Amino acid sequence: MNAVTVTRREGVAVLTVDYPPVNALSVAVRTGLAAGIAEANADPAIHGIVIRAAGKTFIAGADIKELAEKRHLESPTLREVQQMLEAGKPSVAAIHGTALGGGLETALTCTYRVALADARVGLPEVKLGLLPGAGGTQRLTRLCGPAVALDICLSGRQVGAAEALELGIIDLVVDELDQSPIDFLVVAGPSEPIIARSVDAEPGLFDEARKTWAKQARGRDAPGEIIGCIEAACRLSGAEGLAYERAAFDRLFASEQHPALVHAFFAEREAAKLPADTGTVPQIARAAVIGAGLMGAGIATVLANAGIQVIVLDVDPVALEKGRQRVAAIHAAAVARGVTTRDKADAAQARTTYATDYAALSDIDLAIEAAPESMPLKRKIFAALDVATPPHAILATNTSSLDVDEIAAATGRPEQVIGLHFFSPANIMKLIEVVRGAKSSPQSLAAGMKLAQRLGKVAVPAGNYDGFLANRTLQFYTGQAEFLMEQGAAPEQIDRVAEAFGMPMGPVAMRDMAGLDVAAMVRKVRALGLPPEERLSPLIEKMVAAGRFGQKTNAGFYRYEGRTRLPDPEAQAIISAAARELGVAQRSFTDDQIRDRLFLPIVNEGARALEDGTATRAGDVDTAWINGYGFPAYRGGPMYWGMKHGLDRVIALATTLGAELGPRWQPAPLLTRLIATGGSWRDAGY
Repeated sequence: MNAVTVTRREGVAVLTVDYPPVNALSVAVRTGLAAGIAEANADPAIHGIVIRAAGKTFIAGADIKELAEKRHLESPTLREVQQMLEAGKPSVAAIHGTALGGGLETALTCTYRVALADARVGLPEVKLGLLPGAGGTQRLTRLCGPAVALDICLSGRQVGAAEALELGIIDLVVDELDQSPIDFLVVAGPSEPIIARSVDAEPGLFDEARKTWAKQARGRDAPGEIIGCIEAACRLSGAEGLAYERAAFDRLFASEQHPALVHAFFAEREAAKLPADTGTVPQIARAAVIGAGLMGAGIATVLANAGIQVIVLDVDPVALEKGRQRVAAIHAAAVARGVTTRDKADAAQARTTYATDYAALSDIDLAIEAAPESMPLKRKIFAALDVATPPHAILATNTSSLDVDEIAAATGRPEQVIGLHFFSPANIMKLIEVVRGAKSSPQSLAAGMKLAQRLGKVAVPAGNYDGFLANRTLQFYTGQAEFLMEQGAAPEQIDRVAEAFGMPMGPVAMRDMAGLDVAAMVRKVRALGLPPEERLSPLIEKMVAAGRFGQKTNAGFYRYEGRTRLPDPEAQAIISAAARELGVAQRSFTDDQIRDRLFLPIVNEGARALEDGTATRAGDVDTAWINGYGFPAYRGGPMYWGMKHGLDRVIALATTLGAELGPRWQPAPLLTRLIATGGSWRDAGY
């Protein structure tokens, strides 16, 4: 079938792109557009062109797989198609669904743009470490002004038709796309190409944008290049601006950040895939959250925001009332930040009810337990849920590390018990680990995955292992930070290296923020499962014994003035004394040594998680770290970065650490096999 068909109506050539599923700008589509435009321009009976698309969407953007294969360079390129369109007869882009990336750039090359009311447009290339490379920065700036172009190109956000009309991106919102674009073209007539226009910028606009995005996109290359291109659109001719943009695009395309971000994009997509043998997936219309604490309130909020009827249950009336207040405060804060409207927040609160009696759960589809991390307490709750909820209900635990199978054994329906590990705060953090127990059914797991997507979260499947996937690997990152301090690295150097690498907060500061007293309690349980020859660093317990709980006491590994962390000689004295007690020699470390000590052990433990089935794919580890801990997406995730950095370096460090710290730090056998074969994670089936 032809990717583009041409029909004639009332002296207008209608070019219809039909290239399922999303009409991406493949070689076939570009070839079809070029042929159709050439035919229309050569026909004296044709006075205009309409470009539209079949299916659910307009041109949704570039074909990412072809882009990776550099097939975007094959003739006719999009730029060649645009030159034909711009030099030819008046044209209209008739937009429905989405016009993203190259799709919007195609539309911006047309003389005019009309759209249905539910259409959305955007230039999301920044999310893949690129910029709009087919004139997007140049034409959008000349059409709508540099301030609008900066917003659209730097955020990568999608803009609805009403806002796009207000901004001037589209010219008319219509009810149908059969006749309206043709009528509009007849009335509007010719106009100069957008690329021929000139535009000015407000003084200081670009300096301010650079300051803002240096903070918001720390370490990323694309935002700076985008700002430079939009600035160039205000001072160069159209042809010069396009050349400037093309050179900037080529630099980004050849960088390390672009393929890393593409990997992160596809890894997140793969992580969300449902099990193959799901059958009918249970639907979730009514849910209960057991426990009205901080986590329970956050979970209840996101459920209600997604249109689900929610019952918050806590057997303690005082705790339940505090939970009601927490839910109201979360909604109020979201309204104040502009994340939602007052009407939507009120509607979500109206969907939320409160109870102290399990009898209220007789008609729910899902229960999520969000009680404190105590196995006896969780088993008691699940035994009660087994009796109180209908037979079809799925029972989920929000535990961060406890054994899901032991929890499920308290019920008569272990196949309907799963883990749904939300990250705190649940109303903000994107990651949910969907944990499979030994008897969890594919249908229950699929329901958990679909629920996460409905909530706007990123779901990662994980096996039932201590710490599951994310926390299991995290302990090697935070553990190394503690061993490094024992051995002489200052907290501020460790955090500086981690933050320069791209982490939003270094591991030592993260410990202080979360609370050293909380960490100490968790470590008591974890220490029980360690091999006899392995130890945890005692530094956290030493700080807690000294009354230093972190930010909450204005003293932890740092001293705090408000939220400002400052080096503290008292903390350093505690660290040095602990090192002397342990007989650990103090020394200095280079930044590169600290970087490798922090991040390479994550790769080693990730390999172990792949081998024992806790992780399904290496990309799942990457997705968990990017969305759970803020690992820089432009580095692809720890497993991608580790492969690029060199698995031989992972093995060398693991060999050293294994000899010093015990068997869990030793090289994963999978790494040795990959080094021997020269293969990748995917080559090994991961």
